Amino acid sequence: MKTTGRYSPEVRERSVRMVFDQTKEYSSQWSAIQSIAQKIGCSSETLRKWVRQSERDEGVRPGHTSADHERIRELERENRELRRANE
Repeated sequence: MKTTGRYSPEVRERSVRMVFDQTKEYSSQWSAIQSIAQKIGCSSETLRKWVRQSERDEGVRPGHTSADHERIRELERENRELRRANE
C-alpha cells in the first residue's frame, strides 16, 4: 500500500466527509463520489477507496482498519530486521 500521495490528509478527510454529508442529495453514494471527485480533481476510484477505508476505520464496513495496516507494516519491518540480525 502506498503511504504517500498527491493529496494531503486534510483534502482526503474533507472529501470523504463531503461524500458522507452529501450522499442524500444524490441517487447513490457512487453518484456523490463521482461528482465530488470531479470537483476536487481526483479520480472517482481514488475517492471511492478513501470512502471505503474510512468506513472500515469507523467500523461501518468489515475489513482491516488503517491502524491494522500500520501495525502489520511495523511487524513486517521488525520481522525483516530480526531475520537480518539472525543471519
